[in-house]
Amino acid sequence: MPDPAPFLAVTDLRARTLTAAELTAALPRAELDVDSAAAAVRPVIEDVAARGAAAVLDASERFDGVRPEHLRVPQSELQRALDELDPQIRTALEEAAERVRRVDSAQSRPEETVEVVPGGTVSQRWVPVRRVGLYVPGGRAVLPSSVVMNVVPAQVAGVEQIVLASPPQKEFGGLPHPTIRAACALLGVTEVIAAGGAQAIALLAHGGDDLGDGAALEPVDLVTGPGNVYVVAAKRLVRGTVGIDAEAGPTEIAILADSTADPAFVAADLISQAEHDPLAASVLVTDDAALVGAVETELARQVPLALHRERIEEALRGTQSGAVLVDGVEQGLAVVDAYGAEHLEVQTADAAAVAARVTNAGAVFVGSHSPVSLGDYAAGSNHVLPTGGSSRFNGGLGVQTFLRGIHVVHYDRDALAGARSAATTLAAAEGLPAHGSAIDIRFER
Repeated sequence: MPDPAPFLAVTDLRARTLTAAELTAALPRAELDVDSAAAAVRPVIEDVAARGAAAVLDASERFDGVRPEHLRVPQSELQRALDELDPQIRTALEEAAERVRRVDSAQSRPEETVEVVPGGTVSQRWVPVRRVGLYVPGGRAVLPSSVVMNVVPAQVAGVEQIVLASPPQKEFGGLPHPTIRAACALLGVTEVIAAGGAQAIALLAHGGDDLGDGAALEPVDLVTGPGNVYVVAAKRLVRGTVGIDAEAGPTEIAILADSTADPAFVAADLISQAEHDPLAASVLVTDDAALVGAVETELARQVPLALHRERIEEALRGTQSGAVLVDGVEQGLAVVDAYGAEHLEVQTADAAAVAARVTNAGAVFVGSHSPVSLGDYAAGSNHVLPTGGSSRFNGGLGVQTFLRGIHVVHYDRDALAGARSAATTLAAAEGLPAHGSAIDIRFER
């Protein structure tokens, strides 16, 4: 009987010198056709913008197989879900929220004032977004942890109004999943909308006159949270009407490992992310070919025992996953920086020093006892992170996502006089003499 096919396709970069572009192209990556999804959801977005709640209800019936009695979840249903929540789950959510809050509280930004010259100051004030819409998916997995990850940083930032949308569930009478509702009640979120997918994003962005309970939904200023490709496409289409955090694609894990890594740990961590989605990316980067073989052996042992083994196998054998062989840690660092993973684990000798040199990653997990799963739930970090290599220019969800920096400029007459020559010279050079005149007039009268 032939040996089963390996889970991970191997890309050998040893003894190869590649440009940055060539290196990026050589690495496995999930393909997300947002443009095609945008074309599919554009009519939904336009319909919700025109007809509001009625269009959302029609879309829910079509895509989710249920038409909620009303889109706004009654307070009694939030409280009932919390009252009926398994005490162990409640305790776990409380601990996760407390850890995230502890980390986020240290990231709040005070006002800073710089005296540029005597009598001339520029201050930076950090002002929270007034009203935000948080999206929590409800597809293959129920994610109360995503309620924590979205809500807590918004609360720490000082956001006044939080609206959370999650898909209606047919088996729960058109309400979001009870655990999602319970997490909202636990964190004090009172405005919860039973809507999912593109229609939920459109409703948050455009608002609605009547959600079925006689009350309107005011549009939000910012939409955050993960979702499938249609949610990503919807966020792209409403960007500009509202702000968005990022266009998040399928989840990713990259593991930079050497011969000191435990293959059982590496395999388990690759599996943990493959469990999310058939498009999830699990990538091992190593200079030890023997480790690849040992990880394959562990995958062959562990995958058949997994609850979602078919989904995991599809993800691991997909073109977005694989093992990358490198000449050493230096080339390994170049590879993971080119990849820019959502989650990067460093399981090498002197892992902390190696991790300190990483420049592109959503979050970095250092050493053999810092698995990505810890960050998903209880590390205190946030699990809403940039995907698809966007960590090169974007960071994860946090307090700063919900804050806006406002410059406050205060110059007296003498300080303005000191800046007059530079400002009026540049105004003339740019062909904008009225700019200079607005300064000169203050000294000519």
